[in-house]
Amino acid sequence: MRKNIQPVILFFCLLISIFFLSFQPLKKALSPEGGSWHWQGESQEAIISFVDGYCAFTSYDQQHKKFDYTWGGPYKLEGTSIIIELQFHSRTKELAGTVFSFSVQFKNEQLIASFRGGDAANVWIQKDKGKAPLADIWRIAGRKQGDQLTEMQLGSRRTLKILSASRFQWAAINIETKEFFGTGGGSYRFENGKYIESIEFFSRDSSRVGASLSFDGKIENNEWHHSGLSSKGEPIYEIWKRIN
Repeated sequence: MRKNIQPVILFFCLLISIFFLSFQPLKKALSPEGGSWHWQGESQEAIISFVDGYCAFTSYDQQHKKFDYTWGGPYKLEGTSIIIELQFHSRTKELAGTVFSFSVQFKNEQLIASFRGGDAANVWIQKDKGKAPLADIWRIAGRKQGDQLTEMQLGSRRTLKILSASRFQWAAINIETKEFFGTGGGSYRFENGKYIESIEFFSRDSSRVGASLSFDGKIENNEWHHSGLSSKGEPIYEIWKRIN
């Protein structure tokens, strides 16, 4: 009788091992390089990016050029949870400064979590792993007009750019007053000195969704120099610095 039980026990032990091995630790999924994940519904979609200890979430409808809402802030990992301290929330500014905890599973390059709110967890498909020359959290640090450079110090009001390996999002916020001024984002490419954005959402002007903008770009002295024409067709020369 004992001889018949042993193979059964070994079989179930093997099944349990396979089950737990299929779920990878969050720290392996999100540290150190992070990445971006995408959720797709019938008429709505959402993107969440984790880069260098900072995350940004946006819900939108690209097909109908509708921006829904966005939030973001620093995050840390604790066991199977992601703890996020919001610095901005476009829908409810009073949520800025509060802390949210999301229970998350990571399996086969997918995140299973309820970032969209409610009790139901959604499956998020990984878009990239965050490794790229521009993948970081950047802040606007200066603008050039001709030979004149206007430097911008880091203050409570700031414009951030959150870049993973293939996704970008800028957000204009005030971390002291909890104000949110605007955001835009989508996918990007950076190669051979050219930075090209494809806009998928824009909170201030939905007509810009679908546009593709090309800029000259270079990293010099650990600063990102960004020049070309804005979405309004105006010449720009911006200098961005890593915030960390």
